[in-house]
Amino acid sequence: MIQTLRLWLIDRRIDLRYGWRALWARRNRRRLVIAALAAAGLWQLGAGLALHAKAWLAQTLIEQAWQRNLAEARPHARPWAWADTTAVARITFVEQARSLIVLDGDSGRVLAFGPGRRAGSPLPGSAGNSVVSGHRDTHFRILEQVAPGQHVEVERLDGRHRTYRVVATRVVDRRDLGVVADRGIDELTLVTCWPFDAIRPGGPLRYVVSAVADGA
Repeated sequence: MIQTLRLWLIDRRIDLRYGWRALWARRNRRRLVIAALAAAGLWQLGAGLALHAKAWLAQTLIEQAWQRNLAEARPHARPWAWADTTAVARITFVEQARSLIVLDGDSGRVLAFGPGRRAGSPLPGSAGNSVVSGHRDTHFRILEQVAPGQHVEVERLDGRHRTYRVVATRVVDRRDLGVVADRGIDELTLVTCWPFDAIRPGGPLRYVVSAVADGA
């Protein structure tokens, strides 16, 4: 009887020992999982903050380049030493109270930092059809809010301003060269991808905002 009780107590003590060890191991695993999730969250947060900080710094440098170009009335100053573009105009969506610096060129590298003037088209605010492109999910998201009858103001390199009135918005195939054609009038053509809520970038369609200069 005593021997049986002793064996039972030994077994019980072993069960309790290993039971506590299993419980402790589970708690440690849970802590490791929580720590890993927290680390992943902090990394994502850090990456997002770094991206916003980079975008903010780029816009600051672009604004500074625009002010230098404006002071000398010519597009010579680059936003940063290795940039392959410069600031050539400022456009303001009057009703939306939003301004953007237009960069020279419409390559992917340029459009990552702001709207860009299509190569070969006149500078914004000059005679002819000035074509400016931008990404639908960043700088030119605002085009979704622009409607016929509203106004876009352009500040040129010489410091003068020209106001354009929006006359049409439409969706066209990206191969439609009529968008960039010069019709012999002073106009501004703003282009971005469409639809605005597309999951994948690019696509075959473009959203076009057409505006003509006041008095044209």
